[in-house]
Formats: sequence, C-alpha cells, structure tokens
Amino acid sequence: MTAFNVVRFKVKPGNAEAFIEAHRNMRPTLKGFISGSLVRTGDQTFAMVGEWRNFQSIVNSRPQMISMLDQVRGFLEDLGSDLGVTDPISGESVIKFGPPKKAAKKAAKQSAAKRGGAKKRATKRTKAKPAARKSTPKKRKR
Repeated sequence: MTAFNVVRFKVKPGNAEAFIEAHRNMRPTLKGFISGSLVRTGDQTFAMVGEWRNFQSIVNSRPQMISMLDQVRGFLEDLGSDLGVTDPISGESVIKFGPPKKAAKKAAKQSAAKRGGAKKRATKRTKAKPAARKSTPKKRKR
C-alpha cells in the first residue's frame, strides 16, 4: 500500500534560497521512493512530502534520509519542544483523492481532443480513397 512521509522544517533567517537550492541538487536514489515535493509553507518554513511504494520502503530508507538531512542541517533552526530541526511523520495512505469522475472524464476528453485534433485533420487529408469495385456482368435469366 502506498505510504507517505512528511517532514516539517524551519530555516534560519536568510537561508531559504540556499535550502531550496540544496534540495534542487539532491538526486535521491531511495528504493521504493516514487516522488517528492518541497513545499514552502511560510517565509522560513517548509515541508517535504514523499510518496513511497509502501511503508517498509520508508523504514528501510531512513539511514539514507538522515544522510540527506545532514547536507542541509546547517540551514535549519531548532523547532523547539524537543523536536530538534525536523518534525517528521509518516504512514500508509488510506484514501486516494482525485477529481470527480465526471470532471476527470471531461478533462481526459479535452486532452485527447487537443492531442488528436491535428492528427485527425492530417489523417483525413492523407487517407486514400477505397478502390472502385469491379463489377462482373450478371447473367440474364431467360
């Protein structure tokens, strides 16, 4: 089952752009990692959201994630409340949301029309006409 991890950060004043750039340059090769996003939640606050194939992939990748954190640790402020510089949470997805089915079908239809519209016009111009049927003379009944 798909799992997610979310890590909250607060950067030291003046370090936001360097923090973003450091993440931009990271190329994680974590087994089971599907995708991730760094989300700016305020002037100095961010959240990293990661999508994984399953929860065990998160558990297995924790040492590598800590190594990645070590690359940006100098940009981070302590969050207080005995959290340290991160506030991580993770778990398995229980519901996946998407657009309503009617809207999804309409969007798919519009997308297909945009992609295929030019093709259809080109196809119409290049289609060969079917060969004329040769008719054989019918025998007359007497």
